[in-house]
Amino acid sequence: QVQLVESGGGLVQPGGSLRLSCAASGDDFSIYAMGWYRRAPGKQRELVATISSGTGTPTNYADSVLGRFTISRDNAKNTVYLQMNSLAPEDTAVYYCNAHLPRWYRPEQRDYWGQGTQVTVSS
Repeated sequence: QVQLVESGGGLVQPGGSLRLSCAASGDDFSIYAMGWYRRAPGKQRELVATISSGTGTPTNYADSVLGRFTISRDNAKNTVYLQMNSLAPEDTAVYYCNAHLPRWYRPEQRDYWGQGTQVTVSS
């Protein structure tokens, strides 16, 4: 069982920055691939960014955030981050942290989600 807790969301003006954090429980954080997803009102959840297990290299960014957002991880702190720069109103959403476990885990135990943190970009 993996527990994920997001933090760092809030209200920011267009052009501003926020850094989201996701703290994970457990002793095996380093082997989890991690990701950030978001859900805007009236829209489906979409991928924002993902990062590989281990030392971590970004593996995917949504086209809409490429060049503005950066995903990173600190395995010593069991934490994954999403640095968000040049925020725009269309970035307003609830941001969710995801942990994806290796294939040797049972399929029903491979994906975990946090409760989300609200990001609002508005003047």
